[in-house]
This record gives sequence, C-alpha cells and structure tokens, in this order.
Amino acid sequence: MTTSAAALFGLPPEDRASSPYTGYTRAHWEAAADGMLDAAWKWATPGGARLDLPGPPSHSGVRSDGLEGYARTFLAAGFRVAGAGGKDPNGLLERYADGLDAGTRAPGRDDAESWPLILDHDVQGQPMVESASVALGLRLTRPWLWDRLPSDVRDRAEHWLRGALRHVPAGNNWYLFPYTVAGFLESVGRGDAETARARERALELLAGWYRGDGWYADGDGRAFDHYNGWALHLYPLLDAHLAGDARESALHGARLREHLESFSLMFGGDGAPLHFGRSLTYRFAASAGVGLGAVTGHTPLAPGVSRRVVSGSLRYFLERGAVGNDGLLSLGWHGPHAATLQTYSGPASPYWASKAFVALLAPAEHPLWASPEEEAPSEGPDRVLSVPAAGFLLQSTRADGVVRLHNHGSDHVRPDEGESAADEDPHYARLAYSTVTGPTSASNTADNHLSVTVGGARSARRRIRPLGAGHGDGWGWAASWHLPVFPAGPSTVPGLRVESVTVARGRHELRVHRVLGAPDGARAELTGWATDPGGPVRSRLRGLHGWEAPEDVRAPQGTAFAPWATVPRLAAEVTGTVVLAALASLTTETAGTAGTTGTTGTTGTTEPEATPETGPVDGAVDGVVERVEVAGDTVEVRWAEDGARTRITFGGAAAPAGSVEPAVSAVPVVTVVHGRPDAP
Repeated sequence: MTTSAAALFGLPPEDRASSPYTGYTRAHWEAAADGMLDAAWKWATPGGARLDLPGPPSHSGVRSDGLEGYARTFLAAGFRVAGAGGKDPNGLLERYADGLDAGTRAPGRDDAESWPLILDHDVQGQPMVESASVALGLRLTRPWLWDRLPSDVRDRAEHWLRGALRHVPAGNNWYLFPYTVAGFLESVGRGDAETARARERALELLAGWYRGDGWYADGDGRAFDHYNGWALHLYPLLDAHLAGDARESALHGARLREHLESFSLMFGGDGAPLHFGRSLTYRFAASAGVGLGAVTGHTPLAPGVSRRVVSGSLRYFLERGAVGNDGLLSLGWHGPHAATLQTYSGPASPYWASKAFVALLAPAEHPLWASPEEEAPSEGPDRVLSVPAAGFLLQSTRADGVVRLHNHGSDHVRPDEGESAADEDPHYARLAYSTVTGPTSASNTADNHLSVTVGGARSARRRIRPLGAGHGDGWGWAASWHLPVFPAGPSTVPGLRVESVTVARGRHELRVHRVLGAPDGARAELTGWATDPGGPVRSRLRGLHGWEAPEDVRAPQGTAFAPWATVPRLAAEVTGTVVLAALASLTTETAGTAGTTGTTGTTGTTEPEATPETGPVDGAVDGVVERVEVAGDTVEVRWAEDGARTRITFGGAAAPAGSVEPAVSAVPVVTVVHGRPDAP
C-alpha cells in the first residue's frame, strides 16, 4: 500500500474554514514542494549537478536525465524560495549553486557531474529543454543565488546556457526555451544581439501559432493540449511579469485571460485535469496557467475559484498514488502507467509538475490565498462550451463533476507529415476525452472512435479537419472530417471519408457520422467510453439510426484510470454513403467530489451494472430521445425532456476517386440547428 503524500511530506492539517473544497492552504503547497525536493535530492550526485532518479531512462540517456532532475526540481525550488521572499530554511539554494558549479566545469565530459552540451533538437536536444528551467530558476532566485556566485561560475553558466541560443529547437514550444534563457541573460546584464534575436524569433513564431479563443497551436499544425498552459502561455507572460514589462504583460495577459475562459472548465469536480494530449505525466502542471493568471492578475476567475482549481489539482494527484513510498513522482498518471508516457519521458520528467508552484509567487496576503475557496467552473450549473479555434466542445455536469472534451480539431500531425495509421496517437485521435477516463492503449480496442474496416483492416483517425463548433443555452456542437487511414494494404481507400458531429446536451452526447465512398463489404464501428465495469463510472452507447450488433469489448491493458476496462461498441455494414446516429453518455455514481471527500472517483462500493448499456438500436431512447428521423443527409432528433429538436444537415459530395483531399466543390459542410418548437 502506498503511504499517503500527506504523511510523506508532512502536510499540515486541513483548513476547511478557508478551503471548504480542498482543505489546502498555501502552507500545504510549501510542504508539498519541500517534500518533493527532499525526496528527489536523496538521489543527487556528490557534487549536486545531477539528480539521477531511479527508473528506466528516456531516449536521451541517463546523463541527460540527471540534468533533467536538477533543472526541473530547481524550478520548484525557485518558486518556493522566491515566493517566500528569499527565505530558504532547507538550504536549497546552496545545493543548486554547488550543482551549477559542478555541472558547468567541463560540459560534455562523460563523468559523474558534467552536464551534456546543448545541441540541435535532433542530435542532443533535451538539454535545451532543461536550460529553460535552469535559467528560470536562476532568474527567480537571483538576489540569493546568482548575485552571490563567483564570477567564473557565472561565466561558465552563461557559456553553457548560450548553447540554447546557438542550436535549432524542435518546431514547437521549444522556441520558448532559448527565449527564456535569453530573458534571464538580459535580466543580469548579459544581453546582446544573440539574445535579442532568440527572443524575437520566438515571439514571431508564437504570434503565428495563436489561433484565437486564447489557444495556441503547439507548432505549425493543429496540436492543442496542456502545453498551452504550462508552456505557450507560461513562459512569455512570466518573463514579462518578472521584467516588469507592462506592454508585453498586457499582450500575453489578455491571451491568457481568454484562454482561461475555456481552460478553467477542463478540471473536474474532483480536481482532475482532462486526460488528453501528450506529457500527461506532468500531472498538476496542468494548473500552471491558472496559478499564473492569479499571480499576474490576468484571469477571468475570482481568486477563490483559481485557488480551488489549483489546489484541487494538486490534491487530486497527491491522494491517488502519484507519489510513491520513496516520495518521488512516478512515471504515469495516478501511479505508474506506461501507456501514458512518450519516449522522451525519463525518471525526472514528471518534475515539470514543478510549474504548478508558480502559484507560490503570490505571497500569503495575496487574494489567491487570503480569499476563501469558491466552487470550480465544473461544479456550477451544467455547461456546454465550444472553442471553435481549437475545434473543441466542452461538456460538464454538476451532479458528478465530470468534464468531457469532444475533440474535433487537435491531432498533433505536422503539416508536412503524412498520415500513417502506425503513428495514430490515442491521446489525440479519439473523439472524446474526460476527467474520469483515459484512452485505451494502442494495442487494445480504441475507445471513442469511428472506424471503417475494409479488407479486414480497421481504419485510424489521424489528421482532423474541423468543420465548425458553436454553442447555445445548454447545448453545443462541434464537427470535423477525416480520411480513414489503414495499417495494412493501401493507406487510403479512394473516395472514402468520414464526417463526424457531436451535439452535447446535459450529460448526453449525440454522435452522428456520415460515411462516404465506402466500398462493398465495408463495416463501420463506433465505440464509447472505456470504463472499469466494477467501478462507479458508467459508459453508455445506444444506437439511434443505422447501427446494429451492440456489444461490449474488452481492453485488458486498461487505461490510466482502470487496470482493466470494457468498451461499448456498435457496428453496421456500410456501402456508399451512409448516415449513422448514436447516443452516448458518461456518468459517475460517486457521491461528492474528491476535493471535498477525498474519494478517488475510480473505485467504490456501488454495485455495478452487468455491462455498459448498449441498444436499443434504430429507435428512440426512452426518457432521452423521443424520435429520430433521417432523410437523405439530414438527421433530426426530438428530445424527450422538453421536445427540443436538433437538426444536422451534411453537405458536400464525396471526394473524387484517387484524391487525398476533396475538390473545392466537394468540401464538407455541416449545419447544426437546435431549438424548442416554441422558440422564435
């Protein structure tokens, strides 16, 4: 049994007067930072230059991983000490000063202390990532560390850091690493044309990646995920805040404020962030943008709401095994979970979670800590919110605190990259994600997926082309289309494409798909949410039109939330153009939320249903859908609760045979209309 983080880190007693939802105060944050750092430093090299944490190495190797341990924990130490006005009761800064000295004496040498050189991203790039944390740690603690270093150590540190300015980053948020290094060097009077150009280049790219609604793409493609909060917003706004640059603070702050309008809804009532996108082992780093907004004042949230979100996220993971008995953050989600990881994940990778401690830059008297907690956005009335720029549809239900993201726009495929089924990423390719479920592994049946099987090969969803998104009072929609790609035989089938629409209302998800150009003998399959049949989380998938053969399939490798899961699935034979409609839902029977009760949300004593509910097929669903009518390419659904109607109309023709993209005249179009019969 895992020892609780409260015991491992010596967290103070809960304070339910000021923190009625989580019990956490600023003192809990300080204790958590101290406990994390103390546990990690037990694995330091004699000179303190590397923290060689136990575990399987990343693809960058153990020396780079050791630097990662130093740099990422230094970031937590920087926030901790700077937030305390320089008070350092645990002597953290002396350790990091010694490590900086040892690591920069002979960079590139293969010994126990020397740091790897910073080279191009495709040669030896990981040290460039870590250089940003080193630079930011030095900037945060300048009066107590950098300004007291011998001049030769400062010169050596600058020389190593400049490697980030002289080598090529990966084509995404990595450009903010030399930007951050340059910002530090300029802040200590060591700026020049090289630092200025690194900063200009990063801001040029960042401006091009901004897509609206407060969201950046992580590079030139359509990757929208948690990197928005813990990188793309964090680095430029924190830089401007530390520099006292009002103009840059206003620019980046306005974007963060808009981002938090939607992102703040992406945390469940139990404190969990959405399990979506890459690098999820960074866990509570997901709250960094919320904390930064509160620190800088660039947030739409009341201080008590911000505190509820950030403390809820921290507590969520500390209570669910993210920290092992050794006090170290494991590689995974709750506890260790290999399918959550990427090849660049090493033993110290989870310590990018340190970014959440940006909240400590708000002193004790700041409204973030002085105001009582208020309910999180997901704990308010049921909401449906569209984010057209990213192709997202967010859906939250107050009764269970569950948040769902319907993905019709984020795919993590570069513009110059081909679409290979072998590269399908479960953390982007699925139709939906939530705060209480994770995607199944690539080797198991895919959850929340519309596939077409041709010649025995089941298709994958790679590049996602948005068709629009919107919302109204209590409902919303998002749509997209994709070319099914196959792992065997030809990668695509001429003329075959899939158009997908999700309409969210309350806890229900109307999923409508139009399959075009299906060859004879093709078969379509739609899956729902993957859940533990013995737990309180319930997944339902019911056919409304066109579907047959409802069944439950097993995912023995489970998810980040369940060691073993089942997935509801519908199937239908398809030829030519076929319109299919289904109703899905995801709910939990857990009473209360983790923030208030400490329950896990993934285990419980509630007697489970025998299986997730499928069926009925081709008909109304009692109490939910009263009638379904399909005429050609138009689907109309009448809801039983209030008689409201949802009409979905597909437009555009099938792509010409042999084409990869449809001709201009064949560009898909989707129209969604929703309203009550008596509405004007």
